[in-house]
Amino acid sequence: MACSEPGEPMIGGFATWRNVPITFDQVGTSSETVQVANYMRVTPNTEDTPAAENIEVGLYAEKTGTTTQSYGPRWWELTTSGGQVYAIRSGVNPTVADGRNHTYMAVRQDDADQWFVLYDFNMVGVTFHQLPVPRGNPNRIDVGLEVAGPKYTNVPAIANRMQFMDENKTWRRVTRTNTATSVTLPACSTTYKPPNCFTTKITDSTSFTEWNVSKPRNTTASAQFGPPAASASASALPGTFNGVDQRALQACMEQDPASCLTTVPGLADCVMTQMACNAEALLATNEPATQRRSEASVSAAHIRSQAAAAFRVGTTDVTVAARPAGAASLDAADSATAWTVTSTQPTAGLRPSKGRTFEGFQASYSAQGELIKACWGELCP
Repeated sequence: MACSEPGEPMIGGFATWRNVPITFDQVGTSSETVQVANYMRVTPNTEDTPAAENIEVGLYAEKTGTTTQSYGPRWWELTTSGGQVYAIRSGVNPTVADGRNHTYMAVRQDDADQWFVLYDFNMVGVTFHQLPVPRGNPNRIDVGLEVAGPKYTNVPAIANRMQFMDENKTWRRVTRTNTATSVTLPACSTTYKPPNCFTTKITDSTSFTEWNVSKPRNTTASAQFGPPAASASASALPGTFNGVDQRALQACMEQDPASCLTTVPGLADCVMTQMACNAEALLATNEPATQRRSEASVSAAHIRSQAAAAFRVGTTDVTVAARPAGAASLDAADSATAWTVTSTQPTAGLRPSKGRTFEGFQASYSAQGELIKACWGELCP
């Protein structure tokens, strides 16, 4: 993790990187969770503890079976009383490892304590449980790579670029003097070899420009993704959408998304005032990643084992229910749900922290075992 304290009030966080092919060994791992999280985490108020309420958004991959995996963006809200997570199912190829750039943002609402969450410059969620942020209160913005089950996992180099927004609504980089790193596996070398090592590097000696990190695996066989779906054609895009020059935005996303907030006309104002700024992402029609991989549906027993391992409870302590076939729903996440898992047992949640446990959880999964949404503790309905 690259950890940063801007040293001044922060009202927004922004990060970008490419969808790289995160892969797993094709072996059985039903009794343990094997997953990767590459994320930006914004902690707006650290007055009580550095592990206070925070917002996380990023790219996540999880081994869901011997030859299958889930892959795609999610956003989280984590508090001292529980947590919740939602898969992001919108945008251009969000669940395809096609090397495309994507952007992740959290922006504080004007005159309020809660934050908007944006993916590819379109809003995908809003927080409900973040603490008030008194003027001058310390805060943090971090980017990190977290790997569970490193001996099964290959993560190629990910170039994480990060910025914060100050109170003048100006996007800036954190100075290197306000940045530190934490790496819990040794650096890869002739002494420390894959799979139990990281390679990491921060570029630029004066400001945080890029955190480059990988977790190599010598021999990896993985489920392969099909060809990426086509994005919206240039002719289908409006010239301007919600005040944003869409041709300039499309070109910037392909070349240097870290600069888009300062170089694309209208974008910086749009992300502060509108729910959507990227017309290309709105026009995209994405099939679930599971359809592209032609995976078979998983069983109730598989979902039971997967959820129990993820939430660290016994398999007999969870209840699994199938969503009735053809059940109507106005909610896109509910429409994608095939299995619902519930438990009243104490759990550390999906982001264990300092030995905390919470009472119970609820989780929804697709027919192929992809996590759709989950909550634990007091953040459950």
